[in-house]
Amino acid sequence: MQKNLLETQHVSVQYGGVNALDDVSVVIGEGEIVALMGPNGAGKSTVIKSMFGLAPIASGEVLLHGEPYVPIPHNIVHKSVSYVPQGRRVFTHLSVEENLEIGGYIVKDKSLVKDRIAAAYDLFPDLKAKRDKYSGTLSGGQQQMLAIARGLMTDPKVLLLDEPSLGLAPKIVKEVFELVSKINEERHTAILIVEHNLQSLLPIAHRAYVLDHGKVIIEGDAQKVASGDILERIFMGTYKPTH
Repeated sequence: MQKNLLETQHVSVQYGGVNALDDVSVVIGEGEIVALMGPNGAGKSTVIKSMFGLAPIASGEVLLHGEPYVPIPHNIVHKSVSYVPQGRRVFTHLSVEENLEIGGYIVKDKSLVKDRIAAAYDLFPDLKAKRDKYSGTLSGGQQQMLAIARGLMTDPKVLLLDEPSLGLAPKIVKEVFELVSKINEERHTAILIVEHNLQSLLPIAHRAYVLDHGKVIIEGDAQKVASGDILERIFMGTYKPTH
């Protein structure tokens, strides 16, 4: 039976009195890829931020391994949860390898850090070739791969990815999603992913949530969600809620 690793239960988030999320429940199960989809401003990134302690939760709760948990970023990384924000945020003035070392800063065993850096280079061979280069000199795609690789340095059970394909060329987008799928399959890492590029995301996702105006409109098997017209109606602005 699949275990729930991380979830929001009836979470609402407010910014300046405006509901960014309204009674949202999202579950990430062991070893699955879960897609968060919806138009701009739907609340997708806020879901991830609420799970990681980066959004003010007005009501509801976050559960970790089935137990209520108050998410605080510097604590939750110790709980096998890693977050890769949008925008390819790397330390541009540090080398590729130094970025990876920072990703493993909470790992006390330094030999384990070296092993994980080696594993990252196996997964991302382009990074190995540039291990001593300043990360600011990398291409956009390489920076995104470095951000993901850094997020894996704690060997997380759950990886939260926010718009990993943002601003990348189609060829690089394909490579990024192939790597996301590989991480899931080989490491059994559960991945919650916010993404606007549905053509790349849906084929690798197991389940999907569609949000609109801070609410979950539909959830279920990713392929079933993809095969209906709900996504088109939401993105075209013709969706009318029934309640």
